[in-house]
Parts: sequence; structure tokens; C-alpha cells
Amino acid sequence: MLEPHTIWISDVRPGREHDTTAVRTHGEILPALTEAAGDLRSLGDLGYEGEANTVTVAFKKPKGGRLTLVQQQLNQAHNGVRAVGERGNALLKVTFKALRNVSVDPWRIGAIVAAALVLLHFDHARTT
Repeated sequence: MLEPHTIWISDVRPGREHDTTAVRTHGEILPALTEAAGDLRSLGDLGYEGEANTVTVAFKKPKGGRLTLVQQQLNQAHNGVRAVGERGNALLKVTFKALRNVSVDPWRIGAIVAAALVLLHFDHARTT
């Protein structure tokens, strides 16, 4: 079974920001993701639709239409594999209850989550 593996956590971004905007703000992330993945594709939710060169997203149902059987099967496979990555985020929140409702200075959250990630990697015998 694939194990979830969080490789990077950004500092807190001001306000409420879409995932794609945040990832574009940190211009080093998409090239690093491409390099780390090698010949494999990175999977993302539909929020990454504009990053098709780097992130593979599921098929959207056409307005008033239906997905083909092949598109439905690809979406099912995509979502099944992506769920493993989503588990990585959930694992941080389940393991560290303090991350569920953070009420400290928002600018400190990045450092707290990065520390939690180090502890989580140590707990799961990860070296990267």
C-alpha cells in the first residue's frame, strides 16, 4: 500500500487563498514537483485544472452531459490514488490535535506544522 508523504509545507499566506494561487506564489514548487515525480504524474483536485502541464486532475462532467465510461474509470482510479495523499494531511491533524483548531498567531502556524511534520516523519521512520 502507498503511504502518504507530505514533502513541503508553506508559510501561512494572508487571507483566504485558493490552492493554485498559493502554489503559484511559491514558484519553486511546481518545478520541484515535476523533478521529484520523474516520469510519474502528480495528481490534484480540480482546483489545479490550470496546471495541466504539472498536475493531472480528474475529468469534469460537461454541462448538461455525461462522462464516458472510460473517463469515469479514470476518475475513479485518480481519486483512489489521490486519497492516499489526502490521508497525509488528515494524518497530521489526527496525530497532532493542536492542528485541528489553531488559535495562535497565524504567522507561527507554518513553523508549528513544519515541526509536526518532522515529528511525524520520525514517528514513521521517514528520512525525507
